[in-house]
Amino acid sequence: MYQTLKNLTPAQQIGAMFVIVFGLLLLAGLALFLRSMREFADPQRAQQHRDEIDNLTQLLKTSWLLVFVFWVAWLAGDVSRLVLFGLGSFFALREFLTLSPTRRGDHRSLVLAFFVVLPFQYWLVGTAHFNLFTVFIPVYVFLAIPVVSALANDPTHFLERNAKLQWGIMVCIYGMSHVPALLLLKFPRYDQRNAFLLLFLVLVVQTCMVTQHLVARRLMQLNKPAAAPLVSQSFIWRAWWSGMVAGSLLGALLAGITPFVPGQAFALSFIACGAGSLGHLVMKALKRDRGIPIWRGEGRGVTGAGGMLDRIDALCFAAPVFFHSARWYFGL
Repeated sequence: MYQTLKNLTPAQQIGAMFVIVFGLLLLAGLALFLRSMREFADPQRAQQHRDEIDNLTQLLKTSWLLVFVFWVAWLAGDVSRLVLFGLGSFFALREFLTLSPTRRGDHRSLVLAFFVVLPFQYWLVGTAHFNLFTVFIPVYVFLAIPVVSALANDPTHFLERNAKLQWGIMVCIYGMSHVPALLLLKFPRYDQRNAFLLLFLVLVVQTCMVTQHLVARRLMQLNKPAAAPLVSQSFIWRAWWSGMVAGSLLGALLAGITPFVPGQAFALSFIACGAGSLGHLVMKALKRDRGIPIWRGEGRGVTGAGGMLDRIDALCFAAPVFFHSARWYFGL
């Protein structure tokens, strides 16, 4: 498969991936629809079945969303891509902070985060200022946010308030901004193909998450213990390793659309899957701390942003690790 994909032209590669990816998503949707038609006489078993279908539907929607983002990124120009992901960061941060109570003294810090830090970070990506782009938020913003907050003269819960805002900025802006940054890396003999790196990252991370979820559901039925039951009942080490292996093997198979050889693709996929799946666990811990099961309410997003964090949290953690691992290894 590696040589087959490698020998195709970019147009043929994009056509092949279009057929494969959307074909698999359509088949998954059909299988889920047929599975949802099953009926059970036992009310408890019927409720469990509905909950399982809801979880699988959420995973399928996430997969459709992420693949759709890839196609938009492929078709759009550089500026349009940055605007697209910038809006994603905006709504994700809005969703995150709506669940974190703020005070009047936080208003200046919030303005700084949404209307200064966010656009400037994406401007750094668009202008390929990679050295400043990688340290702007962890170094400069890390200091600027508490300074602005201190000048607001409100010390009540000062550490907690600033830590929540800084955490949201790191995940929703810093993490997400590394996704379009993949499109700007200059690999030798890989001109005009960087959008495939985004597709590659999305596919391997999402395959890892879906496999982990499906295996965990099966293991939960067998009463296998969770690794961190107070955080996630479905995080079971055997399921986690299953997802890691599935995502990494897929990465090796898709090496032909990347600048990597299969061994490199496997290693980078393993790193990305590990970061994404463990980051997803971290976000579950944050949700438990806020007292919500998911970033969505009944039938709508908690903050009106459509439960975006449920869909992109793994990608926000995987993208920076994948980006810097590839950039360091290839000396870009």
